[in-house]
Amino acid sequence: MKREHKACYGTMFHETLHFKTNREMNGKVFSFELDSLGLGRSERVVNADITEWDDCLNCAEFDHCYRFCMAKLTLEGAITGD
Repeated sequence: MKREHKACYGTMFHETLHFKTNREMNGKVFSFELDSLGLGRSERVVNADITEWDDCLNCAEFDHCYRFCMAKLTLEGAITGD
């Protein structure tokens, strides 16, 4: 049986395999920016939107959505070696 999920399901974090430097990469709750001034990264910034986090906490799908998001991040980390 296929489940129907909210449109935001699994999007708490922006995926980390594809991103643009010097630009904020937004997930529903968490965002990051990797700034570069040339050959190396000069700054890494991570932000969280507490209003969206509270929205997620109040969602009936929170527990398995969060676990799904963490599983995706774990796999992305394994692929990139981070």
